[in-house]
Amino acid sequence: MKPPLFSGVKGVHEMKDKKLVRNEKLDIEYILKDLDKYRPKRRGWTWRTVEPGLKMGPFTYREATVPLKNGVGLPSSKYFDWIDPQPQPVITTEIASGRFEDDIRRMRMGAWHGADHIMVIRTMGQSHIDGLIEGTPQGVGGVPITRKQVRAQRKALDMIEEEVGRPINYHSYVSGVAGPEVAVMFAEEGINGAHQDPQYNVLYRNINMVRSFVDACESKKVMAWADIAQIDGAHNANATAREAWKVMPELIVQHAINSLFSEKAGIKPTNICLSTVPPTAPPAPCVYMDLPYAVALRDFCDKYRMRAQMNTKYMEASAREATVTHVLNMLISKLTRADIQSTITPDEGRNVPWHIYNMEACDTAKQTLIGMDGLMEMVQLKDEGPLREMAREIKERACLFMEEIVECGGYFKAVEEGFFVDSGNYPERNGDGIFRKSDGGIGINSVYERDDDYFAPVTAHFGYNNVAQYDPKAVNDPASLIGGCTFEDPDKIVYIDELDDVDNVNVRLEETKKYRNTNLLKPEMEWAADGTVMVNMFIPAERRVAEIAALEFAKKMNLEEAEVINRETMQEAEGTRIELKGRLPFDVDVDKLVIPPERHVLSDDEIREDVEKYPLKIVCGTVGEDEHSVGLREIIDIKHGGIERFGIEVHYLGTSVPVEKLVDAAVELKAEAILASTIISHDDIHYKNMKRIHELAIEKGIRDKVMIAAGGTQVVPENALKTGIDAGFGRNSHGIDVATFLIEKRREMRFKNKI
Repeated sequence: MKPPLFSGVKGVHEMKDKKLVRNEKLDIEYILKDLDKYRPKRRGWTWRTVEPGLKMGPFTYREATVPLKNGVGLPSSKYFDWIDPQPQPVITTEIASGRFEDDIRRMRMGAWHGADHIMVIRTMGQSHIDGLIEGTPQGVGGVPITRKQVRAQRKALDMIEEEVGRPINYHSYVSGVAGPEVAVMFAEEGINGAHQDPQYNVLYRNINMVRSFVDACESKKVMAWADIAQIDGAHNANATAREAWKVMPELIVQHAINSLFSEKAGIKPTNICLSTVPPTAPPAPCVYMDLPYAVALRDFCDKYRMRAQMNTKYMEASAREATVTHVLNMLISKLTRADIQSTITPDEGRNVPWHIYNMEACDTAKQTLIGMDGLMEMVQLKDEGPLREMAREIKERACLFMEEIVECGGYFKAVEEGFFVDSGNYPERNGDGIFRKSDGGIGINSVYERDDDYFAPVTAHFGYNNVAQYDPKAVNDPASLIGGCTFEDPDKIVYIDELDDVDNVNVRLEETKKYRNTNLLKPEMEWAADGTVMVNMFIPAERRVAEIAALEFAKKMNLEEAEVINRETMQEAEGTRIELKGRLPFDVDVDKLVIPPERHVLSDDEIREDVEKYPLKIVCGTVGEDEHSVGLREIIDIKHGGIERFGIEVHYLGTSVPVEKLVDAAVELKAEAILASTIISHDDIHYKNMKRIHELAIEKGIRDKVMIAAGGTQVVPENALKTGIDAGFGRNSHGIDVATFLIEKRREMRFKNKI
């Protein structure tokens, strides 16, 4: 059996850098070394390569893409030789720990779980910083976007690409009053995708309208040159509106405005991605309400790409609820085509995303989309009925919305009058929209008309750039006048390392040095050695009492900074589910751990082939006065993945079986093995019964012909062997373990008999 790291294709490009080794941690120090000399290996967005009719294991996939060279299959893929089929949409994982050096490790994990769109969330406050940040300070609720951070992560992703065998798109945000500067830096550093939407700046960051749209023109021109895919910000409307499902017409209008604006600025339609979010949340009839909106949007904007995201407006702290919401949203994605599938982490409602939930969200997307492979070959959206009628109504409302914007004097005037993010179902108005003034906001009066002799020798520059005064032949290539700008000659880039002696990556690495590449371990969820753990408990008390009691339990468990992150009433009088997090103040030394070897098992196919060639018959039962049967049934029944699935003939004698009856049955049936199940352990009766089975088999003259094994929750395998039997199985034993023992022991006996 292959390990859970599937190899399928060769790497996409050669690497001269140090290569990653699958069983070795990523070396952060190496990533940071010589960053001033690093140059990105490619630029531009990359879509997955579809491989129709892909055969993997026993299955054929209709819409899968080229497999990974290295990856982590879904848990149940172990039954199919760890195959890891990749769905058609690009899969996003969103990183926002605040420490970019630890995010790099999360990126590697995400790539192994199928993510090929790494979206780095920047800090909200960065929207109002009017230039590039230098150094690498720690962020809160995101990462401060700096050249060093971007360069380090792109360098790491170059190595991770080689490791997984697929290009990985790196993404961040071109927004705020430093948007053009950030766009230039992204183009220089090989960024592949970015959010850029002037409406986002206006509505959600209160940046002056004129400044926002002028900056957007500049930014989009640069992004077009660098082949950077653009994602818009329209989805923020239904994340902000009081009643999100009522803003569907507005969402279409916002998408249309930014998409056409982007085309005019030079971005090709295939690089324009609409950030679509189904506007409903539980317990709404989400498919019935959201599907018409998705159909309407695609009818209007079909030439653009669709980036599907899940609804976060009404997200509570239940990871289960968030996951189900994600799956239902992906049904909409599948029915209406999604080119990019975002995976908002299911813990977004309670934490800065944790490592485990980034991976869980990627796996959820992969499992759901692969599970729906070929769906549209079997179902068809109706051409008549509620779906088309509701979609038409949404489109009509969107058209009327756009007409009113034009009639009232244009976009700026519409914003001033609060048209946007109003929770009325257009043309209804609730008066709760976002109001902005065209002569107000951050960056007001900071846009100036260019002089007639303005000259900016930049390859991707736009607008009134009077190059002809210097050389009419250079009109379409102004940078040629200076021997190329930083886009052609990266050596002209001024690389600035750390500026703050305290708040920088080197200090943070020093603080966690004892846990990096050492034998000391500490749990983590957000960044190295944060000590964060989660405890799940049920407390038989009403919600408020349970919450306070849980914190007291945490205190007694020596958890520091304990915080309840989820509480759910199971029944008001009977109790409450509590999830809490806290920090462990201690670590574990690996050198002091006693690590037993992993239990060896044969592959399912090898066991099945052996039984087909040499049929195997066993007798089994729960011995003595023991009436427990569940454990043994799990070992033998097909239903539970037991040994019967390999074709082994099982004769089950029931519970409270005398040991004499078990041995006599083996004689009568000419069985090759006896399996005894036992839980009762007072006065070591379980071991005495094992010894008696062994002795009776000798008395009956079959001991050299029959295998004897016993199992149960109170069985210690080493102690079982002392009774004379061949094997003991304790807690966490499964049918595959018993089957492996039977096959290998029988081979051993056959070999001895031949001698």
